[in-house]
This record gives sequence, C-alpha cells and structure tokens, in this order.
Amino acid sequence: MKNTTRAIHTPYQRRDAYDALQMPVYHTLAYEFDDAEVMADAFCGRTNAPDYSRVLNPTVTHFEERIAHLTGAKEVSAFTSGMAAISAMLMSAASAGKNIISSKHLFGNTYLLLTKTMRRYGVEARLTDLTDPAAVEALVDENTCCIFLESVTNPQTEVADVKALASIAHSHGFPLIADTTMIPFTQFDGKALGLDFQVVSTTKYVSGGATSLGGVIIDYGNFPEISLFIKKDCVFNFGGYMTPHAAYMQTLGLETMQVRYDRQAESALKLAKILESTPGVVSVGYPGLESHPQHKLFIEQYGDKGGAMLTFDLESEAACKRFINGLKLIHRATNLFDNRTLAIHPASTIFGPLTQEQRDAMDVKETTIRLSVGLEDPEDLYSDIKQAMLA
Repeated sequence: MKNTTRAIHTPYQRRDAYDALQMPVYHTLAYEFDDAEVMADAFCGRTNAPDYSRVLNPTVTHFEERIAHLTGAKEVSAFTSGMAAISAMLMSAASAGKNIISSKHLFGNTYLLLTKTMRRYGVEARLTDLTDPAAVEALVDENTCCIFLESVTNPQTEVADVKALASIAHSHGFPLIADTTMIPFTQFDGKALGLDFQVVSTTKYVSGGATSLGGVIIDYGNFPEISLFIKKDCVFNFGGYMTPHAAYMQTLGLETMQVRYDRQAESALKLAKILESTPGVVSVGYPGLESHPQHKLFIEQYGDKGGAMLTFDLESEAACKRFINGLKLIHRATNLFDNRTLAIHPASTIFGPLTQEQRDAMDVKETTIRLSVGLEDPEDLYSDIKQAMLA
C-alpha cells in the first residue's frame, strides 16, 4: 500500500465492541480484569492488555501502531509533546559522564536541554558543525553515547549528511538520533538512511491544524537496551505519556497529513522562488530551492518536496519588526505546519531568552523572518507579504 492508504488502514489491536470505523477515545484510567492471574500478566508486561492509562491506553496504542505501520519501526512511543519525546530519548541514550555530539544549529529549547538541563546530570554537550564529518569524528571518544541532529535546522535550514553521520556513529557502536519534525516521516525511509531513532513533534505536521500537543520516538530496534529504557523507565517513571484525546486528534490528522503536506510544500516552493526576486529581501532559506547550499543532499535524503517552512532575511531587525506588524492575513504566531500561515521573528522570540553571544554562535540572525506556510492560496499569501514589506 502507498502511504496515503497505509495511514488510514491500520487494524485495531482488538475489535471494537461497536465496530466503530474510527478508534474511539478511551477516556478511562483503570481497566477490569477477569482474574488475578490475568491482572498480574498485564501489569508485568506479559500481555499487551492495558493496565493503567498513565502508561498504556488503547487510543494511544493505536496511534503508535499507525506510525509504526507507516515507518517500519519496531516500536513507537508517544509522549505529551515533542520536547517530552526529545527529553525521553536523550535521557535514554545518555547517563552521567557521557557526552552527546550535536549541532550548534539547534531549536532553542533543545539547545537549552543539551547545554543547561542535562549538564546538571553530568551529561556533556559537544556542539560542532555536523556538515563536517571530520569535525564530528574528532569529537568522538569512549564516553560518546550518541550523535543528535535535526533533519533541517530551524531557522538556519541546514541539512547534514545522515549517511555520513550514521557511518561514524555505527563504527563506534552508538546510535544516530534525529529530530525529523521538519519533514514528515512518510517522505523518506529513516531506517535506510541509517537512523536508529527519530524524534518527532507530532504537534506539527501530524496533528493537522495545530489541534493538539504530542511527540513520538520512532525506534528501529537497533539498540535494545535504549529501547527498553524508553518503554519502561521513561514512560513509567517520567510520566510523559500522551493523553487519549491528543492521540485521537492526531490519528485523525495522520490520515490527511500527506494531502496537506503536498499542498503546503508546493505553496512554500512558489513563495520561496518569488521571494528570491522580491525587492527588500536579502536572502531566502529553503532547501527546495536550487540555490540552497544543501539542495542536492536534501533531495537525495528527503525527496523532492522541500517542506513547509522557509526563512527570508530583510535589511535590518527594524525592517523585520515593521514587516511582522504590517501583516494582515498571515498570523503573528509560533508553531509550525498549522493550516494557517504563521510568521515569527526567531531572534527576539524563540531565541530571545538566549544571550547575543549564544545567538551569534547558533547563527540566529536579527534579520531573519521564519514563515510556516499553511493551506491558503499562495497568491493571497504573497499579496500580504508584499503589502507588509511596504508598511
């Protein structure tokens, strides 16, 4: 089956009592058991029966199984947010005294998780240029526990060579982990690229219209000890399991994700092309453009659609603020891949809590606007961009 079909046709783990076509929302906490032996088997993991909805719920399980069906993953674990999934993933891979090799170009909270939060627990972040395999190799030592990257960095739109990084990681016996939120997992084969784990903020493409928060870890089963820690320690002891209602909303979103992505990526490419020749626009960052420095690599890894996020630079921070304030159709809001188009000035918002020195090191420029392209007509979006640039 093709992915558009596969996203809809994943069988239920158990037949629904009323044969509902859509998995019901099991808004329940506890479950009845026939006897003490069946109850003990469920609680000890000897069966897949739910025992308590903080750690296992049929609606969430079905959502996980749909994503596993789409990706070929051995396991999928659903969490309350993308950051919860990233935290659980890195806490599962690392321990005190270990180090994680990653990029200087990270999403703001991921950067703080690695450089501040995990430092408290004795984990070192080694940030480098992931587009330079030699620089990555030079940082590896006996305490390196993983390489962590973002498929497309936000907002720098940098693309690293996944296969090259996988070769380094696997030659030293540790996993390659990627946050692949920026490109839907239906667009590429993460396992074939060499990824061992993917983390995804399902709040974005999957949820559809920003209906709900969520995140998943997609696990290809190459590191069983990490897999066990995710499923047992993280889900049971950290308490970040996805809620049934979020799983229901995101299952609905999953069914239409491919259709929405095709439209959003097509519109993003049209806007990126016209922005390249728009007066007042200094540069455009979009991996679907031939002018992007990693365009060819992006196409090889993630397919011929460049995603629904683009950035463009104006002449100054003041020009960016005037632009944001002048928008009439496009929303001044954070989030990515909503049905509505959203604009934000990353340096003063998402990365605002960081120091100027930190922003400079991460190449977060004061002149950059980030655009998350929605489902509106691209001509209407460009008309709003054009009038806002004259505001």
